[in-house]
Amino acid sequence: MLSKEEKIYLLKLARKSIERAFEGEKKIEVPPEEYRGLFKKAGAFVTLQKEGHLRGCIGILEALYPLYEVVQDMAVSAAFRDPRFPPLQREELPLVEIEISVLSPMREGSPEEVEVGVHGVYVVKGGYRGVLLPQVPVEFGWDRETFLRHVCLKAGLPPECYKDPECKFYLFTAEVFGEKDFAAK
Repeated sequence: MLSKEEKIYLLKLARKSIERAFEGEKKIEVPPEEYRGLFKKAGAFVTLQKEGHLRGCIGILEALYPLYEVVQDMAVSAAFRDPRFPPLQREELPLVEIEISVLSPMREGSPEEVEVGVHGVYVVKGGYRGVLLPQVPVEFGWDRETFLRHVCLKAGLPPECYKDPECKFYLFTAEVFGEKDFAAK
């Protein structure tokens, strides 16, 4: 668990990284040593919402890099490299709310184990892969079956693929926090 101060620092760091990217700057900022939780390796996603609508969301699932690095990289990627959206424009940034999801390690699981609002799901079948964060089904009011159908669709698979024994499911939880939680803009 991150402290309130670490969460606020990460949110400000994500925003600052996007601002720097507009200036062509790619510097990774290292946090003060007292924010020990930010030095741990973790997977994370950065989500951008503009006026209540998704504007970008990119992340990595595996704990390969320190959290402070992941958040800075994913913030810039969500702003400029999410293939579902055009690159963020400078005038949009004040309208954007940033949310960060720090992921637990993944474990193999089954569709029956999925708890809406608790688990994120990563589905794999052959070369197809898709992931949805734990907060997604809550935001849309989905039940477990609807959530599983949507993660299959996200992977480019038929919606009923979750019933296929060849599909592998990986479950994770996330510590989710956003600027709206702290008025951290």
